[in-house]
Amino acid sequence: MDFEKRLKHAINKGRAAKDEELQQDVGKKMSEEEFRNLHLKYRLELTEHIDACLKKLTDHFPGFQFKTLMEEDGWGSRITRDDVSLSTGKKAQSLYSRLEMIVRPFTETHIIELVAKATIRNKETYNRSHYQFVAEADMQSFQDLIDIWILEFAEEFSFQA
Repeated sequence: MDFEKRLKHAINKGRAAKDEELQQDVGKKMSEEEFRNLHLKYRLELTEHIDACLKKLTDHFPGFQFKTLMEEDGWGSRITRDDVSLSTGKKAQSLYSRLEMIVRPFTETHIIELVAKATIRNKETYNRSHYQFVAEADMQSFQDLIDIWILEFAEEFSFQA
């Protein structure tokens, strides 16, 4: 490659790096409305993933009731199930199981937060939360975490059922 081509390549590379740096600066200076819109986009993406996964879980465990949640605590889904334990010589016992996953509403802290609560046969299995800053959020890591938590619930429920 001759000098002229290499010079043009170096200039273009420098301009591209400058453009990328400017875009990062703009990302750091997002307006409140941009944070809200990005949070809303992520929340919708995550709640759709939660819905799909929990519906698949109910297909494998008949008796669970599915409910989409849109409350002031957050958006997400919940599955619940009531069973009765009939042991010889003992009173009938009601056994409650649930898995709830929600994405918390937007706050001035500019985070996206996932909360999960699980109960199996009247015993709390877990109560967890995970968050990331909206500007730096990685949706794939959230979806992977949703999958892991649901799979953990499924494994424990099938063990205890």
